[in-house]
Amino acid sequence: MYKDQRPEILPKLRLFWRGRYGKAVLGDKAYDSNALWETIAGMGAEAVIPSNRSRKIIVPHDETIYIQRNRIERCFSRMKHFRRFATRYDRRTIHFKGCVYLVAAMIWLR
Repeated sequence: MYKDQRPEILPKLRLFWRGRYGKAVLGDKAYDSNALWETIAGMGAEAVIPSNRSRKIIVPHDETIYIQRNRIERCFSRMKHFRRFATRYDRRTIHFKGCVYLVAAMIWLR
């Protein structure tokens, strides 16, 4: 693999996950790589990532948790329809958090 063909996300993800913790890390097939699996295992979390078609040894994952990932993605997709949430006009975190609660309540009441 040439230098410009290597995925650039892995080193950035390692920096992002340093010092973080959780029970599971959810991702789609695009995130299926041995290096990412090792990083997640180093966190002490379960990787809920379906194996890519090109993987020779299929790694099992928890289907019920993976289905919940789709619900989360759909929720964020609905929230992004609200301009204030999508562009994050609020400078303070507390104001943005209030906006998140308001948008979530509006979606729930529909």
